Amino acid sequence: AGESRVGGTPDTVKRYVGLGGDVVVASGAGVRSGILDVDYEAAGARIVADNAAAVSGADVILSVRRPEASTLAGVKPGALVVAIADPYGHEAELAEVAKTGASLFAMELMPRITRAQVMDVLSSQANLAGYRAVVDAAAAFGRAFPMMMTAAGTVPAARVFVMGAGVAGLQAVATARRLGAVVSATDVRPAAKEQVESLGAKFIAVEDEEFKQAETAAGYAKAMSAEYQQKQAALVASHIAKQDIVITTALIPGRAAPKLVSAAMVASMKPGSVLIDLAVERGGNVEGAVPGEVVETANGVKIVGHLNVPGRLAATASQLYAKNLYAFLETLIDKGTKSLAVKWDDELVKATLLTKDGAVVHPGFGGAQPAASAA
Repeated sequence: AGESRVGGTPDTVKRYVGLGGDVVVASGAGVRSGILDVDYEAAGARIVADNAAAVSGADVILSVRRPEASTLAGVKPGALVVAIADPYGHEAELAEVAKTGASLFAMELMPRITRAQVMDVLSSQANLAGYRAVVDAAAAFGRAFPMMMTAAGTVPAARVFVMGAGVAGLQAVATARRLGAVVSATDVRPAAKEQVESLGAKFIAVEDEEFKQAETAAGYAKAMSAEYQQKQAALVASHIAKQDIVITTALIPGRAAPKLVSAAMVASMKPGSVLIDLAVERGGNVEGAVPGEVVETANGVKIVGHLNVPGRLAATASQLYAKNLYAFLETLIDKGTKSLAVKWDDELVKATLLTKDGAVVHPGFGGAQPAASAA
């Protein structure tokens, strides 16, 4: 019910048809992304009544979120299902999908390597979430963002603090800067400092020895020691008290969102201040954030916990996500014979394949990778 995005656009439909595909779209699938059934038909797709009719007989099923096992009832054995699968903590649901006989691929597990950049759904969607976070903050904030010098007096620039300088955070920094705010940001990864400063924002962090080693080989933030967290929290607490807007973006794959902003920090902020929690679906970075709600505290601070923030820009999010899907699916198709030809030992396939031949096969979720086999 909360999903407004769609896994294909007229542009990608044309491309699939060019690869030899017979494309079927469930009626109304693209409406909330601004795409009508007639747009898909003009691109070469067939419109069918519903999801069940679209799934029936399909060799490949493209979805935004992992389909329920019930949605895949009667699916063709060995059909490829490509989606944002949200596997962490959902092993039981994966097992149910496995029983359908479908091969489920999780787009968010795509390795961070050069050839897979165009398939990186986390980046394409987080980029939009970071932009939208600032737009939502501006809408909830009762003042202007830029400094304005008028005959009636000077309006000071809003102070924006971004916590987490990954893809979403850096886009939030850039967007807030474009709107004229005074921006600062923090992150536990040393590489983030240069990126934040290159966008014209001030970097806030305890830069000790632990900080210098705080990044995994995959480019994610490491969990920090309790001692470091205490030092960083003290620095952040004094900084937050002076801010008008705080945007939190911190997530570590497979873990609950770290609590970065305590109730005491929220209470220290001025009335009318706004906190945007982009991690609310994973438990939230802000104490007091409620998924899907805007909470106003006793001291007049708004804590915004919108769900599916990329979906608040559904047309653009769908455009980028559909391109991510196409880029991946293209590698699974033999252009000469115009047929599916999955290379099961390819690093992209091995990294993203969750279920195959009736079992969960990803080692990260209780399975063992299958031996290479014919498509």
